[in-house]
Amino acid sequence: MNLGKRITTLSMVFTVALGWAMVVQAAGNPEAGEAQAAACGACHGQDGASPIDPTYPHLAGQNEKYLLNQLKMIQDDTRYIPLMAGQLLGKSEQDLADLAAYYANMPVKISQATGDDEAIARAESIYRAGIARKGVAACAACHSPAGKGNAQAGFPNIAGQPAAYTIAQLTAYRERTRQSDEAYGGMMRGVAEGLTDTEIALLADYLQGLN
Repeated sequence: MNLGKRITTLSMVFTVALGWAMVVQAAGNPEAGEAQAAACGACHGQDGASPIDPTYPHLAGQNEKYLLNQLKMIQDDTRYIPLMAGQLLGKSEQDLADLAAYYANMPVKISQATGDDEAIARAESIYRAGIARKGVAACAACHSPAGKGNAQAGFPNIAGQPAAYTIAQLTAYRERTRQSDEAYGGMMRGVAEGLTDTEIALLADYLQGLN
């Protein structure tokens, strides 16, 4: 897909996403979510940002709409995560909304990139401008220049996520083993398919330090 078509596709998907943002969802209660989150802390840390494994995401500070959508997909196996199997069993939509609200209200953990200046500059170029020759759209178009995402559209905050987690997710999108972007026209799969392992690693490290 050339860059012009990719931009047109992203514009269409963004319009659809804004429509999805108008769908009424259960209002989350952070206080109720704290009780729901007791078991989550065993893997994601009591602060929601100290996972026991670097391939696990930071939940603290993630936008509420994205978290709720992901929890629903994990619960019904639309997004299959073996380690999460059974963790959300029996939870109501209100329970999930409360969890999402709780983590969305927790403070973000500050992280740092580890690459040298050249690597960070290359990653920043991909993030902010994409790769025109390969039709890879700029990540910043949906996730914002600061990586904070778009809460209304349900695009996640990707700043400060562990590099290993971002690598795993971008690779899964590229290999089409993660398909949780179906509501957005497969947008993430379309972007990731144009990224090499090296480019994914550079982006992941850059995002880890984007706070």
